[in-house]
Amino acid sequence: MSLVAEIRDVSKSYGNIQALSEVSFSVEEGEMFGLIGPDGAGKSTLYRLLATLLVPDSGSLTVMGHDTVKDYRLLRRLIGYMPERFSLYPDLSISENLNFFASLFGVTIKDNYELIAPIFSQLAKFPDRPAGKLSGGMKQKLALSCALIHRPPILLLDEPTTGVDAVSRSEFWDMLASLRKHGITILVSTSYMDEATRCDRIAMIDHGRILRTDTPERLVAGLDENLYNAVAPDMFRLLSGLRTLPEVIDCYTFGAALHVVGTNAFSPEDIVRKLAGMGIEGVSIYPAKGVIEDLFIKLTRNDQQ
Repeated sequence: MSLVAEIRDVSKSYGNIQALSEVSFSVEEGEMFGLIGPDGAGKSTLYRLLATLLVPDSGSLTVMGHDTVKDYRLLRRLIGYMPERFSLYPDLSISENLNFFASLFGVTIKDNYELIAPIFSQLAKFPDRPAGKLSGGMKQKLALSCALIHRPPILLLDEPTTGVDAVSRSEFWDMLASLRKHGITILVSTSYMDEATRCDRIAMIDHGRILRTDTPERLVAGLDENLYNAVAPDMFRLLSGLRTLPEVIDCYTFGAALHVVGTNAFSPEDIVRKLAGMGIEGVSIYPAKGVIEDLFIKLTRNDQQ
């Protein structure tokens, strides 16, 4: 496969704040590529650079073989960009917003309607409703329709599922999967670690630095070793107690349980007995399956040491 996007040693700062530091990765044609990281990690800055809205301090970015600085006019016709914040005109209706964006690219809604039909069909029931009065999920669908109306070969989605309910999040990812049938390369950023599994490859980013890039499956391979769930009636005492034990490398809250990373000497039975000696009763420790969030915590902890 050919490369659609190449980011090489890109750095960007805002005054004394270093938003990106020597970021490098590439995206292949037809991929669903995810940029995964917490708020403030540098995701939006990188997407604005790719969308030709910012200029890097150093390094280079190419999209579809074109430099984002020198060829910005051409690239703006090749890229579909959906920023994190809803950026459509709130006073315009659904149909007016879509027609406006179609006119910017010299197309009509009919030209590419088959591309957006599965997304836009839910909005077509009330075409005259102002965009500002839509729900979060519906705003998301309208913004995606406007980003796709000119049938771009590459789609940049900056945290598209932030602030929407779980059902809308799932529906949105299903819509993205269907878009790939049209040959569109999709770059999506998110702070939801569970969404990483919906991508072909991901780059994990924190404090403006890429921690690791690979497929979700390869990234979590080996994480199950010496990883355990731990629960007890008093979770705070359990967390405090586990962190005092030499057999525990790390311990952190994970949903309704704790995830415990143990040394090779870690034995659940022995640990339960030691905790009982501290007065921590009703403890249950059992093997856990490692996920992207566990790897992210591990990488960031190692980076801070």
